[in-house]
Amino acid sequence: MSDPFGLDLPLLHAGKVRRLYDWPADGDQPRMLMVATDAISAYDHILATPIPDKGAVLTQLSLWWFGRLTGLANHVVSTDVPDAVRGRAIVVEKLAMIPVECVARGYLTGSGWAEYQASHTVCGIGLPDGLRDGDRLPEPIFTPAVKAPLGEHDENVSFERIAELHGAETAAELRDATLAVYSAAAYIARERGIILADTKFEFGRRPDGTLVLADEVLTPDSSRFWDAEAWRPGESLPSFDKQFVRDWLTRESGWDKASDTPPPPLPDAVRDATRARYVEAYERLTGTPFDPAGPAASSTDRI
Repeated sequence: MSDPFGLDLPLLHAGKVRRLYDWPADGDQPRMLMVATDAISAYDHILATPIPDKGAVLTQLSLWWFGRLTGLANHVVSTDVPDAVRGRAIVVEKLAMIPVECVARGYLTGSGWAEYQASHTVCGIGLPDGLRDGDRLPEPIFTPAVKAPLGEHDENVSFERIAELHGAETAAELRDATLAVYSAAAYIARERGIILADTKFEFGRRPDGTLVLADEVLTPDSSRFWDAEAWRPGESLPSFDKQFVRDWLTRESGWDKASDTPPPPLPDAVRDATRARYVEAYERLTGTPFDPAGPAASSTDRI
């Protein structure tokens, strides 16, 4: 089968959204080309309808954040990539990835809200009584998940479970890095009128043991962004992420997510409105117009 981008490179992995290709090493440093496609997933399905320019938004917004999160090493090596994937691809380090979804929550919503209603906890962390969907938490919390195979749900687990799986030192390092990056990013976003309700990170290690922030960061795919002016806990939580697609699937499409039937294609209006939300998130956060071609290539400057 021919490559969708016409790349003549060994394919290492094809995920829901990203494709990883082998890239020539730089001395002793193995590298990959990471390409973000326009695919969108919901409820563990890859939808039949891509979102135009979505991959470019994810890549460029991640680069913008990497440039501001300077207290932690990241995996970006270069934006000097083939023309066919310019704007949606970066050259990155190959790392020994830690198979943990490192989730930080500053607000109560989503699966955390569902658990709280049943037990007043999220991933085993006790929370005060009387919170509403969308309420700010007393302090951000680390609520990790164990990564599942493609097509299956990641499993929310306790900090103690991560310590059992990966050791107490690694668990603490992941927790501390996750909460530090979340707090820094939440402050930056709030200055721009956007609430970072929750987000997830992935980390890997270099051969020398250095912890490195990898994959995408702080995008509408990996984060829940709310308009600060429209935020109404318990009432209205307008978002800049793919919740819009989830809502259409569950409320309007007639699709039963409990069935084995794949989700239906998105109507043009839903596709276009979703693209607009991704682009708006990019432009409000960065303060610059979105350009699918991305920034000028850099083959030497690490972010």
